[in-house]
Amino acid sequence: MSGSFGARLGRAIADVKHSERARRVLLHPVLTRPGYWFATAAGLLWGGVLSGFRLRSRGGVIVAAHVPKWAFGRGGTTIGAVYVTCDSVDDDVLEHEAVHREQWRRYGLWFIPLYLLAGQNALTNRFEIEAGLERGGYVRGLSSRELSSREPKK
Repeated sequence: MSGSFGARLGRAIADVKHSERARRVLLHPVLTRPGYWFATAAGLLWGGVLSGFRLRSRGGVIVAAHVPKWAFGRGGTTIGAVYVTCDSVDDDVLEHEAVHREQWRRYGLWFIPLYLLAGQNALTNRFEIEAGLERGGYVRGLSSRELSSREPKK
């Protein structure tokens, strides 16, 4: 066999991307929703145990806060409808994570390989871009001075 498993999977997903029928079948809620529910159950278990079951619904996600930093990536991780974090719970971040929750709903367990194939660099990962890089804390907002310096000169 030539090529790595990841490369073969990437080519297969790219082929699906060009087939409307395959996309409709693979992303039909009958197939994806159980994966979302499974991921949410796993997130509740993981986040619940590590947060001492201090869970609350906020900003469109179930937040498991006060979780040790070794238990998730970056500032936090959304698993299904559950956002697992230590202390990153401001409104902007929760809006960002609510988009990831919707991505889980749309893609089910397909979200895992799709996210990994999109790359670990948040600035180029299509799922992070869709969720909002600024709201997720990946880039800071531009000041009015920086914005004016980008305007075309007259």
